[in-house]
Amino acid sequence: MLRVGVIGDFDPRAVTHVATNQALRHAADALGEELHVQWVATDTIAGAEDLHGFSAFTIAPGSPYHSQQSAPAAVRFARCAGVPLLGTCGGFQHVVLAHARNVLGLEDAEHGEYNPYASRLFITPLSCSLAGEVMDVEIKRNTAASWAYQAARASERYYCSFGLNPEYLDTIVRGGLTLSGVDSGGEPRILELTSSHPFFLATLFIPQTLSTAEHPHPLLSALLRVAGEP
Repeated sequence: MLRVGVIGDFDPRAVTHVATNQALRHAADALGEELHVQWVATDTIAGAEDLHGFSAFTIAPGSPYHSQQSAPAAVRFARCAGVPLLGTCGGFQHVVLAHARNVLGLEDAEHGEYNPYASRLFITPLSCSLAGEVMDVEIKRNTAASWAYQAARASERYYCSFGLNPEYLDTIVRGGLTLSGVDSGGEPRILELTSSHPFFLATLFIPQTLSTAEHPHPLLSALLRVAGEP
């Protein structure tokens, strides 16, 4: 059985949270895998002991989290332990923060929604809110994203108003994250670790919302496929 930990504070009224549960089920059913999904509230994560035993993680959409430190801590755990991970929307933002703090050593990397006056803002308001938009994403070749999609382009739905500060894009890429998906203007939409991890990918869009039982989203299917490998 696959045990997927969803790092986030579940709200049954949130369309994206409900869609996360459904999309994981769509992917598991299509792969013929038994699945147990467990939401892990951010204010319940005291340490690594709370994160053991999962086959994969998703870092859920939703903002703000009850604990701003727990999501990056879970990202770090997944990266170091080699556990497959998919972060979406707010999850993308916390993957960026975790990488800046834990890999690049920039412990003062901050999120503009939570700490707008910080001196080193890796996450800042987008030039134009993408909430409610469906837009094309160009997927770069020879990446985990291209393996998952088996396509060079996809249309995806967004709910976000914050993203990677463009001033730090080169810093993030030089520091080990691959820019594997961009919008029509070249803005980052998918980041991933490629050579050092089985599956570690973050999207600014929320793929869960476009998944159906007949057509599970390829990123969720890829996450579970990797998680189910011996």
